[in-house]
Amino acid sequence: MKKVATYLFFFLLLIFLSFLYSFTTDRNGVRKVEETVVEFEAGDNNFLTHSIVDKLLIQNKEFVKNQPKRVVNLHFLETNVSANPYVEKAVVFLNVNGVLKTVIKQRKPIARIVDKSKSYYIDKYGIEIPLSVNFSARVPLVSGIKESEDINELIKLIKVIESNDFLVKEVIAIQKNAQNEYVFTVRSGSYKIIFGKLENENEKIKKLIAFYNKALVDKTIKNYKTINVKYHNQVVCTKQSLNGEQ
Repeated sequence: MKKVATYLFFFLLLIFLSFLYSFTTDRNGVRKVEETVVEFEAGDNNFLTHSIVDKLLIQNKEFVKNQPKRVVNLHFLETNVSANPYVEKAVVFLNVNGVLKTVIKQRKPIARIVDKSKSYYIDKYGIEIPLSVNFSARVPLVSGIKESEDINELIKLIKVIESNDFLVKEVIAIQKNAQNEYVFTVRSGSYKIIFGKLENENEKIKKLIAFYNKALVDKTIKNYKTINVKYHNQVVCTKQSLNGEQ
């Protein structure tokens, strides 16, 4: 008899808890979205603003604020925000207080590609990022890129440059010429760095930094028109002169 009573007690308790859960869920579902909060992950990109993201939080042609929580499609909103070309990753969720929170990681440009038809940024994955009226990234300006294979090679070159703190600040433009060789425009003078093809890049960087260490100390760096590191075990330079190269 006690065993039956115990089973009956737990059965009634289960029904009560199920009812309580259903009641709480229904009550929570009719509660409206009280507020929307947008957070950007740490970084120096400002392509997106809070108001721009709010415009992406549209469902059934209406802003989600003041809509009942039960009709909010989080997957739809997250997909909509993630589709923005400036967004690398987005998470959208509702908390128990009726706050819809959107956490966004913006794409980080590593270079700006320029050709005759258009100009755009790329990130480390080679994804195109359109230019923005809100933010201009300080990245190398790149020309001579024509094929998708060029983008993959460029990403590798940018990684090589980013491995050295000095070169990150020094290289402001990269040109790929008809010989498939890279030429750098720099911040510290009007001279060009002829880097050559993307091969033996670590050796070239070491030669270049060694040359800089000497030329910046003795203040001869601005005497040069070109600094060529494409040859094995040597740096070949041409100097500025009133009559041209010498």
